[in-house]
Amino acid sequence: MGVSGSGKTTIGQKLARRLSTPYAEADNFHAPQNVAKMRAGLPLDDADRRPWLDAIAAWFAEHVERGGVVTCSALKRGYRDRLAAVSPDVFFLHLDGSAELIASRLTAREDHFMPASLLQSQIADLEPLTADEPGTAISIDGTPEQTAALAHAAVEQRTRVQER
Repeated sequence: MGVSGSGKTTIGQKLARRLSTPYAEADNFHAPQNVAKMRAGLPLDDADRRPWLDAIAAWFAEHVERGGVVTCSALKRGYRDRLAAVSPDVFFLHLDGSAELIASRLTAREDHFMPASLLQSQIADLEPLTADEPGTAISIDGTPEQTAALAHAAVEQRTRVQER
């Protein structure tokens, strides 16, 4: 989870490879009207996100037995609660970094429907993980390989704790 430009796709793909598990890109679950809205520089609201979250939750439900990695901004606690309701094994990795770092990544990114102009609206909506949520924050200050290693270590730690 994290705001646009935090590295969800890059880290999600790397983590899924490390875990030998299926991967899904949440951007692919957006309805065409949501993509058009974002391309126009308009932020999505809760009503826009509801069917998107339902589609991601359905993907989760299909992968409960084997597991999987799916990228999703999951900016608000209510969104995460919706996704976590599918399985007690859902674990969020909040890819966390400074607004300046993320903005620099967004402006360098090509061929994505999410414009850098919407970053501040995402930062404003972001409700960081709380202690009672299944997940942890991961710094994105290092290289993608370092961030993926931190993400993998967090998932492995979660797995060890669950096995006890």
